[in-house]
Amino acid sequence: MYSLKDNTINGKHSYLLEYYNKIKSGEIIVGQELIRQLENLVEDLDNPDYFYDNGDAEFRILFIERFCKHTKSPFFGMPFILLLWEKAFIEAFYSFKWKDTGLRKHKKAILLIARKNGKTTFCAGLALGEFFCGNGGADIVCSSNDDNQASIIFDEINSMREWSRSLEKRSHKNLQGMYNLTNKSTIKKLSDRTKNKEGRNIDFGILDEVHEMKTNVIGKSIEQSQSTKDEPIMILITTEGFVNDGYLDKQLKYARAVLNKEIDDPTILVWLYTQDSEQEIWQNPNSWYKSNPSLGEIKKISYIEDQIRVAQHDKSERAFMLAKDFNIKQNNGEAWLMPEDIVNEETFDLEEFRDGFAIGASDLARTGDLASARILLMKPNDPKKYFYQQYFIPESKLEALSKEDLERFKEWIRLGLMTVSPGNENDFSLVTAWYVSLYKDYGIRVFNTGYDKWSAAYWVKEMEGYGFDCTRVTQDHGTLSDPYKMVEADLKSKLIVYNNNPLDRWCLENAALDINSKQEILVVKVEGKEDKKIDGAVTMGIAYKIYLDHRTEFLELIRR
Repeated sequence: MYSLKDNTINGKHSYLLEYYNKIKSGEIIVGQELIRQLENLVEDLDNPDYFYDNGDAEFRILFIERFCKHTKSPFFGMPFILLLWEKAFIEAFYSFKWKDTGLRKHKKAILLIARKNGKTTFCAGLALGEFFCGNGGADIVCSSNDDNQASIIFDEINSMREWSRSLEKRSHKNLQGMYNLTNKSTIKKLSDRTKNKEGRNIDFGILDEVHEMKTNVIGKSIEQSQSTKDEPIMILITTEGFVNDGYLDKQLKYARAVLNKEIDDPTILVWLYTQDSEQEIWQNPNSWYKSNPSLGEIKKISYIEDQIRVAQHDKSERAFMLAKDFNIKQNNGEAWLMPEDIVNEETFDLEEFRDGFAIGASDLARTGDLASARILLMKPNDPKKYFYQQYFIPESKLEALSKEDLERFKEWIRLGLMTVSPGNENDFSLVTAWYVSLYKDYGIRVFNTGYDKWSAAYWVKEMEGYGFDCTRVTQDHGTLSDPYKMVEADLKSKLIVYNNNPLDRWCLENAALDINSKQEILVVKVEGKEDKKIDGAVTMGIAYKIYLDHRTEFLELIRR
């Protein structure tokens, strides 16, 4: 028996119903996805297949609040008093039981929550609850995509354990993990670096930062290890991220189908703190609570206000904020730059740089993409970067273009902005010849040329044979994030003069942004638009990488 009016189930106070009623009354604001899950749970109270027993949940809540303390500022040393949403989550997960077996209904939970809402502390409390309150001989793992992230949870658990004299006396830690001396349970780490992921016997698994996982290797190994357990626990706790079609995307697709009753799977608890739209974020600060249930308690409102302020002027910051602070999935479907950022009609004559020095950059492609080559030029006491460029394309590629693109390409060829290679492949010797012509015609010396690795082996040898120094630039986030951020900033400030080249403008318009968990950016093609080339944007990034690595030397050369 339960009473919505009194927030009781079987005559005892229910945090789940208290949470539900405060949401329904508008006292607490959450998104529609969590409301749907709570409504499904209330319906389950009337389902004859289940009975409700909150004894296990109450035991763990009392344990956490009595024995666990915060180990990080600004709450260092204070008792870990659970927020209402945390108590409701614990109660919902542990309290529904199958009437015929008495076993726990939920085996898996997905908790999607924005950053800075106490996720790591909550993980630690849940793990310690199982470590000391669960079945004896339990194997508990805290896992993540990489060892460092798995260590964050593990270390937080251990710090909490050490803070309590009674818990420390009943347990022990060594290089392999933590051991409960009373009930023989263990806590260990599991990551992509862990050997022998299979063959384990896991009772309770926490997967942290699931958004970074491209594959299901870790998740699947935990699930398989739990196949002999009657009441296994697997909890996925994460923010949204930037990995497309990764492990989290697949888990959320399935979870939302369960939530919407398209798939019947009573074993999964879908607890999603999500926004109902992006628009509400900018228009209604009260909506921020939908993805931030600890806002005002743990996460500061002023923090989000600062993030919003920065995000309004920076595309990469905006994408990162939307994913991490509001759980709005970001992909590379949006353009990297605004139209006003790209437009710059300023031009220059290469004669202005006669007998000067330049930085080179090449994006090479044998068949499908354009090949692009450019030089970066500067003048003494002038912050602007001047780009002179040339594009290359195989003759056969022209035949595959749409009618619209063919007309544009023909015009670019007529203007001398694009060189056509006979046959099916780009002839990279034409790229070399272009660099050589800059010295022969203008005395411009390219002191270092960056290139991507694609199809470059023989071209590099040819360039070096002419006396050019070439540097390979790896096309990844870590290498090119800072260069691309500088390109973006300089474009917005009109400090990049690309001679009003229409191919450069076209490539910049086609470029999208891919952001990783470290807030590093990489310029990529828009998904599903392989015909929209970005090679000119890529060579800008390569040129800036060489510039940043050799800035002092290069600036000294142009002052001569």
